[in-house]
Amino acid sequence: MVIMLIVSSWNTQANVDNPPKVIFFDVNETLLDLNAMEVSVTEALGGRSELMSLWFSTMLHHSLVDNTTGRFHTFGEIGVASLLMVAKSNGVELDEDTARKAIVTPLRSLPPHSDVKAGLKALKEAGFTLISLTNSSNKGVKTQFENAGLLSYFDARYSVEDINRYKPDLRTYEWALEKAGVKAKDAMLVAAHGWDIAGAKAAGLQATFIAREGKVLYPLAIAPDYQINTLPELATILAR
Repeated sequence: MVIMLIVSSWNTQANVDNPPKVIFFDVNETLLDLNAMEVSVTEALGGRSELMSLWFSTMLHHSLVDNTTGRFHTFGEIGVASLLMVAKSNGVELDEDTARKAIVTPLRSLPPHSDVKAGLKALKEAGFTLISLTNSSNKGVKTQFENAGLLSYFDARYSVEDINRYKPDLRTYEWALEKAGVKAKDAMLVAAHGWDIAGAKAAGLQATFIAREGKVLYPLAIAPDYQINTLPELATILAR
């Protein structure tokens, strides 16, 4: 199998000359395969698989509502509320208990993408500090990593639960940098979401977009330093 490596050629050399000291990772979809939830969420939505992506985008949208209104609910709570909203707006009968069962248990047992363990292992062996930075709760991401076999790869796990500000709020990245004791120019975020890349770049971090299936960059945002298809590619780039 031939893997295409996509790199932002206009800034590759500059960043290779200044590799990050700390690499932050988004979790859901970046490291963990959210497609594993499709069965349970689709069943809750009356078999309408086309509503899966609408549910996830609705969840992200309303995390930003919490940011702007100065309120905070866990990502799980927002996920359940969003699933109920999508069901109601599409004429699907769904109660809160069923919605919760469709999300919470599957979300905590998502498998890693096939390239993730090899990529994390290579980066860790190369001496990089690896930290997860997620919109999920502290308990949730710990359980996710335990179930996915990823716990040992990370030096720390950061959750927006500790600051009550969801990504891509710039204050969340600034908080993570301060907590890690690293300057923005010496840190990188790896994510499969254009909105997360946009936030990280606006906060001054280096950023790598990993092109998971169906994910694209926000074209009006600052471009990432690198675009890759699999995580081991990043280890290869940074080892130059």
